[in-house]
Order: sequence, then structure tokens, then C-alpha cells
Amino acid sequence: MTLLGARRRPKLALTETSVLVFRVGLADTDMFGELNNARYFSYMELGRWDYSYRVGFFALMRRLGWGVAAGPASVRFRRRIPLFGRFTLTTRVLGHDGRWIYFLHEFHARKRICASALIRMGVTSRDGLVPATEVLAHLDGDLPVDRVPAWVQVWIDAEGMRPWPRDA
Repeated sequence: MTLLGARRRPKLALTETSVLVFRVGLADTDMFGELNNARYFSYMELGRWDYSYRVGFFALMRRLGWGVAAGPASVRFRRRIPLFGRFTLTTRVLGHDGRWIYFLHEFHARKRICASALIRMGVTSRDGLVPATEVLAHLDGDLPVDRVPAWVQVWIDAEGMRPWPRDA
């Protein structure tokens, strides 16, 4: 439904923000009657699909046989979104580092921020990861390399230091 709706919505430039409005349903809640932590990720994916369709990435991905892969994510929860509560999800690209694209998602309800998430996304092909610079060249996009906000760079650096299990 999100992709069908995106077809009727105006196109976006890469630097613009996708805005979607939702209502928390019964299947979205945890035992406390609020939006479940896992459902935040489902809604964020819908936000990325809306954004991707409207900037032209979805058509490019289909044409070139590309896919997408989510990398690390960091979520900060600030306020609860209750059952049947309306909320707005904003999705935008903060930048890229040449390889990866960094998305920021924000959840707002009652004119207040409820959660914010940073997610690193990769574009994949049969040959492996497609550099973000190549993806953006196909989209005629202008997101400068190595120009992510300072706080995102600190997060990138911290993720690079995080130990990974040997058997992975």
C-alpha cells in the first residue's frame, strides 16, 4: 500500500524528506498498549520505500537488478505512542560515506518527537555492495561524500571499533 500511495505523491529530491502518517493498530502494540519496539523498524522500512520510490531509486533498482541491505541501526526512544495514536514518520537521507547511505527516521506524535533512528543502508548487486557514489550518479543526486553530520561520523567510527564474533 505504501508503494501504491507513493505513486500518487509528488516526486522528491534526494535532499527532501518523506512524510507519512500512521495510526497504531492492535497488531502494532506490546503488552503495555503502545507501539512495539519491533514495529518501529517495520514503519521505518515503509518510510524508506516511500522515499526510495519518490526519488526514483525504486525504478533504478528494478532496472539494474539491485537490492538493499540494512546495516547497523541506532534508535533512541523518547516518548510512547499509544494504541490508536496517530503519528508522523519522517524519512530523509543525512548523507553517505562513499559506500553506505545514512537514513534518519523520526516519529512524531502530538507535535513532539517520540523516537529517532539512524540506519546505514547498502545497495547490493550480484557482485556485492554497490558504492553509494555509483548509486547517486545514476540518480543525478548531489549528496557530497564524507559530508555526514559530525554526530553520524562519531557513530560510524564507533561501529567500526565494535568487536564482531569470530565465527560470523
